[in-house]
Amino acid sequence: MIIERAMVGDAESILSLQKLAYRSEAEIYDDFTIPPLTQPLEEIKKDFESQVFLKAVTDGRIIGSVRAFVKEGTCHVGRLIVHPDFQNQGIGTRLMGRIEEVFKEAQRFEIFTGHKSERNLFLYEKRGYQRFKTVKANEKLTIVYLEKRLHPCLPAGRD
Repeated sequence: MIIERAMVGDAESILSLQKLAYRSEAEIYDDFTIPPLTQPLEEIKKDFESQVFLKAVTDGRIIGSVRAFVKEGTCHVGRLIVHPDFQNQGIGTRLMGRIEEVFKEAQRFEIFTGHKSERNLFLYEKRGYQRFKTVKANEKLTIVYLEKRLHPCLPAGRD
């Protein structure tokens, strides 16, 4: 498996994978109208203009993806997806690590997931993310925001 930058030509494959991967999230919340399931192809293509997309590829097939952008020193990470047949093999962890490398200049990283998405919460917390805010989206869903702050280096000449 290799992880590399995705291009807009990968948008259709990533969108198909996104819809497959988010089906399990929709089932948890009994809500099949969540944005990852309803996002149109033109919108994800437009996202390539302002976000960096990474893809995990094996045997020429995209089996995972993540995207991110930086705004005011914060890297906003989103839509970490792994094909259901390849989950629990460390691919999500590797994608998260790589996106953090790509944006290593960021002062902090931020990601969000649903309150019942225990596997996502476990992964993010294992990677050093901490919960800092919750927002009630609707009767079924509370969004949990997590952050990972990077400590600034000491000024030169200090021990």
